[in-house]
Amino acid sequence: MTKKHYLTMIAVLMSMGLSMAQAQNPECMTNLSIYAEHAKVKNYDAAYEPWKMVYESCPDINKANFSYGEKILSHKIKNSSGADKDGYIQDLMSLYDNSLKFFPTKFSVAGVAIDKALLMYDNDMASDAQLYDMLDKAFKEDRKNFKNPKALYLYFSTLVDLHKAGSKELQEVFDNYDDVTEKVEAENKKLTDALSKLLEKEDAGTALTSKEKRLKKVYETNSKSYGQIASSIDTKLGDLANCENLIPLYEKNYDAKKGDVNWVKRAVGRMFSKECTDDPMFRKLFEAQLALDPSADAYMYGGVLKQKAGDNKGAIDDFNKAVELETDPYRKSNILYKIATTVRRSSKSQARNYAQKAINANPANGKAYLLIANLYATSANACGSTPFEKRAIYWRAAEMARKAGRVDPSLSRRANQSASSYTERAPTKEMIFSSGMAGKTVSFSCWVGGSVRVPNL
Repeated sequence: MTKKHYLTMIAVLMSMGLSMAQAQNPECMTNLSIYAEHAKVKNYDAAYEPWKMVYESCPDINKANFSYGEKILSHKIKNSSGADKDGYIQDLMSLYDNSLKFFPTKFSVAGVAIDKALLMYDNDMASDAQLYDMLDKAFKEDRKNFKNPKALYLYFSTLVDLHKAGSKELQEVFDNYDDVTEKVEAENKKLTDALSKLLEKEDAGTALTSKEKRLKKVYETNSKSYGQIASSIDTKLGDLANCENLIPLYEKNYDAKKGDVNWVKRAVGRMFSKECTDDPMFRKLFEAQLALDPSADAYMYGGVLKQKAGDNKGAIDDFNKAVELETDPYRKSNILYKIATTVRRSSKSQARNYAQKAINANPANGKAYLLIANLYATSANACGSTPFEKRAIYWRAAEMARKAGRVDPSLSRRANQSASSYTERAPTKEMIFSSGMAGKTVSFSCWVGGSVRVPNL
């Protein structure tokens, strides 16, 4: 028998088996239709009995047994107590396990582990150590499908609590922080990339289809969720990552880890982000990275050291070398943004140039827009000859801040707060009225350049 005929026979037999199972219990299809109709209108109490019959008799007849089953049991848990509630919780835990057993291509290892961990967390059924172990195993075995924002936060949060209780090392906290934040950034990048295409279409004057409008809303909502989680993760890390903790930790581990390029790069990056670059340990780590991986990041850090030493020309040369070496647009944008934040103290116009280059490399780099907004806002006293002209710069700053939230919804909260703050400092309606400038244009002769149109009253 040929392989093709053999596989065909297997498929026929499997199909016959399913048909025979349905024939032996014709109620399955009837009750599947009944509970699905109830579940669609969220009448979960009416759906429970027919669902239970199908789930127990024909678990593999349809994926709906698990997708609707989760909603039905979650409703029962929410609206019960005592032994009944405990029973429904155990049923849901079992359902999660069975979803992967009967539909392994529809459910993921990480997804099931996350569902179980969050159910246990929400019902105070597990310790921090148990939750962390569950999530850690899922993250390491199936990182691709570990996307749930709440689970990502819980994964990191429980580890920090375990460290504070004395059962986990600080290095493990930092390693986990890097892994989780990289995952958050990667997932948000997918969303902002997809969103950018829709925004580009809108900006070109082409109306979005109804499907595209729905997708745009999904991208924005999910990106905001990742932004909130990223902020919560940074808050949870708190002062654990300050220079006072970082420097002795890296001094202690340097000899053992100096050949580990991933450890070295993360250590240099963390010291840079926490502005620990004045300490000799930063140079030591930077030189180790340069020896192991003379990449774009290494030249960027070298530029920082030269700048601190007063060699501005050498610093700019290194910054530009970093940009030339990086070929990935997303990473290049991040490097350009880091350079912009570094040179902002010495030259705001230069900082804006690098920030704009960061936006050109990645139109979804909302942090670059926020930086430009701040550069404009802090230049108010230098732009304009009258109080009205000086305060008009805040309209430009607010515009940049709003763009940040538009291209990267994960920054929307911060962007909206910044835009509101800048708008409050712009000329008031009374000032617009008394100046007679409504609807007119204010031009800026300072480094900002350009102009802004005064709002009509």
